[in-house]
Amino acid sequence: MTLAQANSSSSLFSATPSFGAFTPPPARGGDGFGGAGGVLGPPSQAPVAIPPAAAPMVPAGQVALLLSARFGTQASPITGGLTWRIYAAKAEQGGKYRLLREDKSPAPTVVLPAGNYIVHVGFGLANAVKPVTLRGATVREEFDLPAGALRIEGRVGDARIPAAQISFDVFSGSQFEPGDRRPIAEHVASGAVVVVPEGTYYIVSNYGDANSVVRSDIRVQAGKLTDVIVNHRAAIITLKLVNEKGGEALANTAWSVLTPGGDVIKESIGAFPRVVLAEGEYRAIARNDGNVFEREFTVVPGVDGDIEVQAR
Repeated sequence: MTLAQANSSSSLFSATPSFGAFTPPPARGGDGFGGAGGVLGPPSQAPVAIPPAAAPMVPAGQVALLLSARFGTQASPITGGLTWRIYAAKAEQGGKYRLLREDKSPAPTVVLPAGNYIVHVGFGLANAVKPVTLRGATVREEFDLPAGALRIEGRVGDARIPAAQISFDVFSGSQFEPGDRRPIAEHVASGAVVVVPEGTYYIVSNYGDANSVVRSDIRVQAGKLTDVIVNHRAAIITLKLVNEKGGEALANTAWSVLTPGGDVIKESIGAFPRVVLAEGEYRAIARNDGNVFEREFTVVPGVDGDIEVQAR
């Protein structure tokens, strides 16, 4: 089921993400140019224009490489969150490329000996690679990175789900496409910004650790921050085994929550465990001191409450 609302702001940098704490992780196996993370902190202030880089004085035999990136052809420049890496043009034994320089400036100028190189730029989960030949005094290279971003939160009705109770996995493509895919970003916190290439994605939203799971397709546009609200039809239920209505909960109780068809949704042990359950009909089974007690109950979205099972 797809239960999500999306709103694209005018620009990804209408509120510039605070990229200062963002560091790409080390390269993964098989990735000769290094990996890239994609989850950033919450946005802060408006964009800052990048002044044109002036060509520096360079010694003989050296070349100034002026780098910049934009969201796509005829699009605005990217003003933060970039990681530039310059590699040797030939792979070493084992297929890895030797890293020569790294820079996190939006438009760096790098002075290198004349010759051939490979330049990689990463912006969240979006990246671009191209070979560059340095000759003469100055070479300018502009990279197109058609990337956008997602910022996700969960709600039950109009109430925002606390960040500690919900997380999101992001997958490329649509949920309706065939094939078994791995998430490109896992356990994304509510309110975090995930930078991805322009395209279609689907989000798996997990509220609690039982069966309140929502899958939502979403479209990300280059240069835009898309706010996604995932609506869960669920409630928080507290289970209690009592000797009488409103009585004290009995300790050392083993619990099972089942569907009407007998599928086990959640198992736990305790006097009053809490579980997030999707809308629907359930059966609670309590085991205590060799005895088994049960009760049927209904979960109504947004109506949190106690379910008492009487020990008799």
